Amino acid sequence: MSATRDLDRNTWTSQFYYTDWQGNKKKKKKRGFATKREALEWEREFLNKQEANPDMSLESLAELYMEDLSSRLRTSTVQNKKRIIDGKILPYFKNRPINTIKATDIRKWQNMLISQNYSDTYLRSVNAQLVAIFNYASKYYDFRDNPCRKTELIGKDRSGRIDFWTKEEFECFIKNSSGKIHTKTGLEVLYYTGMRIGELLALTLNDIDLEAKTININKTLQRLNAEDIITPPKTPKSNRVVLIPDFLCEDIKNYIATLYAPEPTDRLFPFNRQTFSYEIKITCQKTGIKKIRIHDLRHSHASLLIELGFTPLLIAERLGHEKVETTLNTYSHLYPNKQSQVVDALQKLKLEPN
Repeated sequence: MSATRDLDRNTWTSQFYYTDWQGNKKKKKKRGFATKREALEWEREFLNKQEANPDMSLESLAELYMEDLSSRLRTSTVQNKKRIIDGKILPYFKNRPINTIKATDIRKWQNMLISQNYSDTYLRSVNAQLVAIFNYASKYYDFRDNPCRKTELIGKDRSGRIDFWTKEEFECFIKNSSGKIHTKTGLEVLYYTGMRIGELLALTLNDIDLEAKTININKTLQRLNAEDIITPPKTPKSNRVVLIPDFLCEDIKNYIATLYAPEPTDRLFPFNRQTFSYEIKITCQKTGIKKIRIHDLRHSHASLLIELGFTPLLIAERLGHEKVETTLNTYSHLYPNKQSQVVDALQKLKLEPN
């Protein structure tokens, strides 16, 4: 290791050679350290990170993890991961060498999180990020002493409670809403198709076929760094075509007629999610209907289909779930108990003559 003093600036400089992942020898230089010790510590940490040495800090491991995922996941997913890592993991483990973090340390960290009264689902998400970082080290850098394998998970995958509107509640809501045609139509599309709000906001006239009575869902709108970005849907199965009833076709047709010279590639609903969330808020305050989130309209659609007797497979296809297990895990408690029907069918078999 080498550190030299810059007499003009009265600071220290770290300067050294290293070999990158392609086998190329490169020179690294960084100025501005207040002390020689800081310059040497920075060099040591850089080299540990390059070699994926178990002496590297959790911060360096997290950087390697995020660099690896940045080209594989959606930008919004990467940002969500980074937000959790920066806000809930690094403040506690930032400078700790990963080979010094024990199961007892993670247990104390978990207890600290639990004491903050976060929701069960948020606790599970935060814990999962730390697990993912250590699993990454174990899988790709042969880090064997993974402390997460010795600890219990905290939180829950889902809250166990889903808010939704019944058909009667939704009809009462629409009847008493502000009457603005863009919010009324948009909320009807969400309720009767189950699409995500980002998918609704990304729709263009090209995606609507009123003769075939279909909506082609092939993109989504995300708000990233104060800018609206159109991206591919959440998963491959999210690319889907949904059939819509005649009355919804008529409502969409009437809404399109109010638009001024729309182009085929123009967004059908050039608004943001707050436009629709605000409509829900003020109408619920006025009517006393229970307030739900904008995403709960998707749950409301699933609940409606379950009540109408449709299978989990059909519901999964309509919602764009990647696996039917996702549908079952999310909505299984909404399916009525069919045990009595099974018994009745078996009883009839016994009573039927041979």
